[in-house]
Parts: sequence; C-alpha cells; structure tokens
Amino acid sequence: MPKISVLFPTFNTKEEYLREAIESVLNQTLEDFEFIIVDDGSTGGDIESVVKSYADPRIRFYRNEANIGISGTRNRLIDLANGEYLAVMDHDDVSLPERFEREAAFLDAHPDVGLVSCRIQRFPHGDLSNFPENDKEIKLAMMRGCPIVHSACMIRKSVLTGNALRYEEEFSPSEDYALFARLMKVTKFHNLPEVLFRYRCHESNTSLLQADRMARATFAVQALLKVEHPALYDEFILRAACAVRVKLFGFIPLLKIETQGYKTKVYLFGKLLLLSFKRTAKLHEK
Repeated sequence: MPKISVLFPTFNTKEEYLREAIESVLNQTLEDFEFIIVDDGSTGGDIESVVKSYADPRIRFYRNEANIGISGTRNRLIDLANGEYLAVMDHDDVSLPERFEREAAFLDAHPDVGLVSCRIQRFPHGDLSNFPENDKEIKLAMMRGCPIVHSACMIRKSVLTGNALRYEEEFSPSEDYALFARLMKVTKFHNLPEVLFRYRCHESNTSLLQADRMARATFAVQALLKVEHPALYDEFILRAACAVRVKLFGFIPLLKIETQGYKTKVYLFGKLLLLSFKRTAKLHEK
C-alpha cells in the first residue's frame, strides 16, 4: 500500500499548466505515492496524451465517460485511492518539492490530526496566505470563511471512510469548505507555517467563473456551521470587532459605531461617547 494517494482531477486543462502541475508531483522528495488522475470528460485538449507522455509507473489515469462535476470526480478519486493519506492536488497548481514529505511527517507525528495544509504563495502576484495554524483558531476562522487551502491539503483517509464523509454536490463549488465543516466534529486541523505550495491565479479560476454560485454555496456552509457549532459561533462573534463611520455630506465625520462581540458603542464626531449598550441574548440556544 502506498503511503500517499495523490488525488488529481482534470477538466479542459491548458497543457502548460497541466505539465507544470504533474511535474511538481513527480518531483516530490517523498516518492512513496500513487498518482491518480481522473479527467472529467474534457472537451478541449488531449489530456490523456499529455498524462501518458510521462512514463512513471505511479501514474494511474481514468476518464469519466460524461462530465459528472467536481464533487463526483473528487469522490471517485477517493474510491480509487489505496494510500493512508490523501494529497489533494488541482490541475493547474504547483506543489513545492517538500510538500508531501512535510505534510505526511506531521500526520505521522500527530495521530489526532486528520487534516493538514500549509502556507501558500499565489502566483504570478507573489502574495502569501496568512491563515491560523492551530486547530482552535482554524475552527473559529471557519465561521467567517475557509482558512484551509484545499488544493494544498493532505487528509487521513481513515477519517473520511470511518465517518462516511464525502464531497457533497449541493455545496459545489464550495464542496471543500463543506467537507471541512463536516470534519470539524471528528478530527483536528493544522496549517504548517512553511510555504509548500503555489496557487495559480488566472482568468479560468473557479472562484472567478462561478463567483455567484460560490457565494451562495459559501453562505449555505456558514449557515450549516452556525447550526452545528453554536458555542463556537458565539465565541467567534464575541471575538469579532468592527467599526462603521457615518459622514455628513460625505466628508464630515459624524458618527463612529464600534462593535466588539455583543457590545456596541456610538461616538459623535468619532470621540464623544453618545451611546453604549450590550446585547445579552444568545444567538443560539443549546
């Protein structure tokens, strides 16, 4: 049994991006993996020819006869996997050489952690992610958005199979965020502080092409989190802080409204305290 199964979905991928992604996997310092590639019925480019141009016995290629969507393809990849750990990898990104070695070593050393990811660099911009590292802070941040880079993560397969967890089509294209929301109850998370992954930003990113659908799916996941983790959500609200400024004629500072948790203060001209009140009712009842 291989240590790692690399789960790699493709769909109409540019050859340049595909080759760079595949080669970043084949060049990993940890070599004990199977490389499972499933093409979801691409209609552009010859994905199979590109994949089979690499004469590496670790590569296993499959093709969906019809397009079944990203959640169905990811689930098929899980079903095909034999490894102890599942390394998620998207078809246009780049894993740095030590990614698999560092993530697998962390899971080996921390059996209570079921999912580990890492810091990433977005390119060609060059900016770096800045997500929390430890389990508690990650789960608090989950109430606001997804603080784990899915395409850079490694998951303990037994945590998925032992809890009958799958990617859910109704949450696509935020199926990863939904999976993490389900995993919160059954395992711990961690983000490594090292940059081990490069996330490609381009005009065909799902976050751009399906922005409205992603926003609706993200809202649905957040609603799920509020219901399933009410105490954690209340703690998130108590920690949250924001300030709203109201200007007269668009430029004269009139009011500043500061909210910290359940406390709200209203200042005149940004300095004179006009009103202070505390909301005592819980947002959720246990």
